[in-house]
Amino acid sequence: MACRSSSSVRLAAVLAGLLLCGAVSAKDEIAIIVAKDAPAFEIDPSILRDIYLKRIFIDEHGQTFVPVNLPPQHPLRHALTAIMFNKSMRQLQDYWNQRYFHGITPPYVLRSQEAVVQFVAKTPGAIGYVAPCHLDARVKQVLAIPAPAAQREELEKLCPPAEGNAE
Repeated sequence: MACRSSSSVRLAAVLAGLLLCGAVSAKDEIAIIVAKDAPAFEIDPSILRDIYLKRIFIDEHGQTFVPVNLPPQHPLRHALTAIMFNKSMRQLQDYWNQRYFHGITPPYVLRSQEAVVQFVAKTPGAIGYVAPCHLDARVKQVLAIPAPAAQREELEKLCPPAEGNAE
């Protein structure tokens, strides 16, 4: 039986707690996306974390992972960072400074959710994240991460209400 690291167990516990603390709707999630024609693969939050920390480079089909981030100030990036890494932005910067000296660079940063969708749709191995309202036929969702309760209101603003639902 494989031994799970304490950070993997902690991540699983945090995600389970988020799910148990109240109903999570699609607008309260972060959609993890790949290209619509990407080969199927199993992904869970601990694997996603390792892809984004560039501890895992290649999937089971031999395709190189190309994780992409939104800008550091983007609310989705803050939410994903809070859940997935259990580190502050400063701690992550220190992590990448150390990795850089080993020839490992951080994920690409793209300016908007639309840019993430476009890049992921056209780049083999790309994986990114967007608000669920930005999903379209170019990409497929492979994982939904519940947003931290403290950030849900801010994330809801990323998806305007559907026409006819405005009050």
